[in-house]
Amino acid sequence: MTVALLAVLLLPALGAGVIALFPSRLDHAARLTGTIFAAAALVPIVALPFAHDDAWAAYSANPLAVRPWAELDVSWVPALRLDFHLGVDGVSYPLVALTGLLTVLCCAYTVWKVPAGGSGRTLVALLLVLEAGILGTFLALDLILFFLFFEVVLLPMYAVIAGWGGAERRRAARKFVLYTLFGSVLLLLGVITVTVAAGTGDLAELAGGAGLPRSTQYAAFALFAIAFAVKAPLWPLHTWLPDAHTQAPTVGSVILAGVLLKMGTYGLIRVGVGVAPLGAAWAAPLLGVLAVAAILAGALICLRQTELKRLIAYSSVGHMGFVLLGIATLSATGLQAALLGNVAHGLITGLLFFLAGAIKDRAHTGELAELGGLRETAPRLAGLLGFAAIASLGLPGLAGFWGEAFAVVAAVQRGGGLWLTLAVLAAIGGALTAAYFLRLLRTVTHGPARDLGSPAPIAGPEWLAWSPLVALTLAVGVAPALVLAATSAPVRALTEALR
Repeated sequence: MTVALLAVLLLPALGAGVIALFPSRLDHAARLTGTIFAAAALVPIVALPFAHDDAWAAYSANPLAVRPWAELDVSWVPALRLDFHLGVDGVSYPLVALTGLLTVLCCAYTVWKVPAGGSGRTLVALLLVLEAGILGTFLALDLILFFLFFEVVLLPMYAVIAGWGGAERRRAARKFVLYTLFGSVLLLLGVITVTVAAGTGDLAELAGGAGLPRSTQYAAFALFAIAFAVKAPLWPLHTWLPDAHTQAPTVGSVILAGVLLKMGTYGLIRVGVGVAPLGAAWAAPLLGVLAVAAILAGALICLRQTELKRLIAYSSVGHMGFVLLGIATLSATGLQAALLGNVAHGLITGLLFFLAGAIKDRAHTGELAELGGLRETAPRLAGLLGFAAIASLGLPGLAGFWGEAFAVVAAVQRGGGLWLTLAVLAAIGGALTAAYFLRLLRTVTHGPARDLGSPAPIAGPEWLAWSPLVALTLAVGVAPALVLAATSAPVRALTEALR
């Protein structure tokens, strides 16, 4: 299955190169071609769960090692001991699949509607480059390779925001770059600290700390935690996110919220906890406090928001707080809650941003006070917004419930006065989440009707983009094992190193 791993990365990259060669007069054909490449990348992604190479048996000497379903490991820069080492397991696969799905939906969306401000084929090419970088981050099993893929997404996302965003798009894009570069410097320092101390960057050999001194693990985890907190983003390093979301085009917001933020929380699990477990245990109480602060701060700020996309953006701060709380417990329940919360947030918030873009396109405003009575002027759109909102507030039976509920359960199971207090405060934050989403629905769908003219009905391409997210939100809510079925072994390997 090494061919499948290569295909997952090469198809989006090849697609970006191909459509960049299209002349401007064939813009629509280029967008359609890009969508075909994105859809083709789903084929090897779907095949990966059926891959069970025997190559990982070489790691049997280390019971804490990463044990991928399939892997590719070839020497890349021998002088630096740098390998092109890719692999996929139950921790990374749900995010790989989510990335492939959202990219296809966003590319298909651009075939029907291109944001104002630039070439449609260029936008699709950037989306494919973003997909390749994000997928590479989730598949990398070498620290230096992880860092390189982690950085690939920076310039394409900057270009998407700056090229197709709103009136303040350049300021928002610069802020995104400055914050991300700050995190990148810290990530690079962490990678250098570990590779110099261990003599390798291979995550399989580094699993469980691999003999790294306690002080090195403390220093490395501190650097990793701050770097990934910027990308997630986690409070108080979140201030770039609302501006980026508010100014980004619809497809940019969907990719940003749906999968790019997950690079931070995934990195914290795979690299932070996996490579420096002693550092993770040392920093766990502080991470828990910051997680609950994010939950409460995000909810309180949302209660004061008056703009639709900005409210959804701040809601991500709170949701990522629940993911961080699960990670901070360093328990199997908490880590699985975090993994499930990542996927649920990608599905639900991706849908919310699609809907927010559709509403703004029709009403020409995102101000909540000017969107009242949507159930009368656009009842189907209002119904979908209501579904996405109650999924995001964590209604049982929908995807948003499991990750947040079990993050609180994991904190309770951790025991002790601090963790019980954090669990109670997180539960209060969950109640505040319900409050601001119900306020949103009361204002936008059930408020006094505003004169929005005659909003266009939902088009076929919009149904095509939204339906898979609605279906998966229901499916994961009813059967969370769809995400968690293959996570028990890698999560157990992570928690074993903490004992």
